[in-house]
Amino acid sequence: MTHSDVDIIGKNVKDMYGTFMGKVVGTLTDIDGSIQSVGIDCGSQGLQQVPFEQLVVQNDLVIFIPKWRLDSQALLREKQLTLRRLKALIDIVSENNDMREDAEIIHERYKSKLASLNETEHIVKAKLEERMAELDVQAKAAKMLLFDAKVQFKSDETSEETFDTVKLCISELLEHVNHEIAEIQNVQKRIVDLDAEVEEVTAPPQPLQDSAIAYLGTSDIRSKLPEAPTEPVPSSESEPISAGVLPTVPAFGTENEDTSANPEPTKQDTVEAPKDSESNWLARMGA
Repeated sequence: MTHSDVDIIGKNVKDMYGTFMGKVVGTLTDIDGSIQSVGIDCGSQGLQQVPFEQLVVQNDLVIFIPKWRLDSQALLREKQLTLRRLKALIDIVSENNDMREDAEIIHERYKSKLASLNETEHIVKAKLEERMAELDVQAKAAKMLLFDAKVQFKSDETSEETFDTVKLCISELLEHVNHEIAEIQNVQKRIVDLDAEVEEVTAPPQPLQDSAIAYLGTSDIRSKLPEAPTEPVPSSESEPISAGVLPTVPAFGTENEDTSANPEPTKQDTVEAPKDSESNWLARMGA
């Protein structure tokens, strides 16, 4: 935009929340005539040089856009576009696997773009936190002014009309502060949601076997699985009983209580049975 396209000299400047900032007193232009920055007379704060990209001209008023808003909007716009292209690339490869090698080059370029945007994101997040701290200080200072005005009114130092004027001005100021805080919080939430979406798209696929092993390897799952039965280790009577381990004793009232009715076969019985069958077989052969 050139200087001849719009005349902003002498116009009042307000921020996007309605707070008066000052009046435009001049501009700095490039060699081609485009406006680079605008000088704003901010009263006691002096002359402020503001980049022209942060100003929007509306009739007889110039609106100031904070830098954090421009930076965050540019970040979200570029990241959303990169994410949409990644999703489209994945859909193309899933429909035609023969294009995988060709798509790999573009995929790496988009991943590199996301990496550079992550660096920009750290800067934007720091600016948002810094601005939130500034707004918190402004809100506390405004509330102190309002409270002091109420004390002066109660002590008959000022009139009720003066107190009402202070209350109205502070209320407008706090409304602007709260509006900006809400907008910053909304931007922060959008950044977090977008990061989660990017992580989901760019995460490498995990093989099914690795997923099952990772799932069964968690302590919560292992605690719910039934323990495998362990075979008792035979031991001789001469082996001492380990400390803390008690011998197994049949419980009272169980089937093992009366063993005389169904005696277990002895070693002698199991040995003699084959002998009887052998003698019968020899007798039949002799016959």
